[in-house]
Amino acid sequence: MTAPAARAPRALVIGRAPRALVIGDVMIDTIVRLEGPIAVGSDRRARIALRPGGSAANQAVWLARFGAKVDFVARVGAADRQAETRRFARAGVEAHLAGDSALETGRLIALVDPSGERSFLTDRGANEALEAGDVADALIASATLIHLSGYSFFGPGPRAAALDVMRRAQGKPVGVDPASAEFLREVGATNFLAWTRGATMLFPNSEEAAVLAGTEDRQEQGARLAALYPLVVIKRGAAGCEAIQGERRWRVAAPAATTLDSTGAGDAFVACFLAARLQGLSIEDGLARAAAAGAAATEVLGGRPEASEARG
Repeated sequence: MTAPAARAPRALVIGRAPRALVIGDVMIDTIVRLEGPIAVGSDRRARIALRPGGSAANQAVWLARFGAKVDFVARVGAADRQAETRRFARAGVEAHLAGDSALETGRLIALVDPSGERSFLTDRGANEALEAGDVADALIASATLIHLSGYSFFGPGPRAAALDVMRRAQGKPVGVDPASAEFLREVGATNFLAWTRGATMLFPNSEEAAVLAGTEDRQEQGARLAALYPLVVIKRGAAGCEAIQGERRWRVAAPAATTLDSTGAGDAFVACFLAARLQGLSIEDGLARAAAAGAAATEVLGGRPEASEARG
């Protein structure tokens, strides 16, 4: 930590149980663990497993695992709606899924190299059809905080829905996870910063922070982003993490971990931090808990806690 610890904030809600509303994406992940570099035009042995995924979906499930009450809104293929709703219910999440008759549930291929680093091939599917009407006013009204996947800002349809939710939030805390450095480059950092103006928490990883801040200087990244968002939490993988609130900074080293698959580690991190905020814990305590959760998530296959119980 590079600044004195801030006084622990008061709880975000008084008089009723805190509740998170997460809005974003559901994916079906095909996880490919490579034994070595891809042999272009030939074969490479790999272990292949199917897992439920989607950054926002993962975060909703992790939030429930960390004790939060969670509503989750997304759009899936109509054929998958009931099965996905039951899957979320088993994980402790109340899912409000729209079934799309034209588009299938999103698909993703995660290529995981021997070090545990992953690269994604993404077909957004029904996620691209999310509408403002999919998010009921009652869900926003009952939420203590709202969390939006950055993926929702990369297509015109879901972006309109996300912007409408921010408008309807009426002063409630809103968190945004930028989600993808490459997609940020496609839409432009200036646009993304404009679209998410008014959010109270931003959760970029190192590469996303560099894109949004326009610099590789880590100190300057935090300063520039903290001028735009009241709280910025940057995930830096093996280099740890940091939080910036105005002039105050906190840093936490990354706990030791035997990395199997880094898919979903950032989602576990964000969910744990948000759960800590819902519990009224300090930024410093939330950061430490989130770092531990993110490290632990790299030791299992897939992006959700139930992956640790599945066979890969």
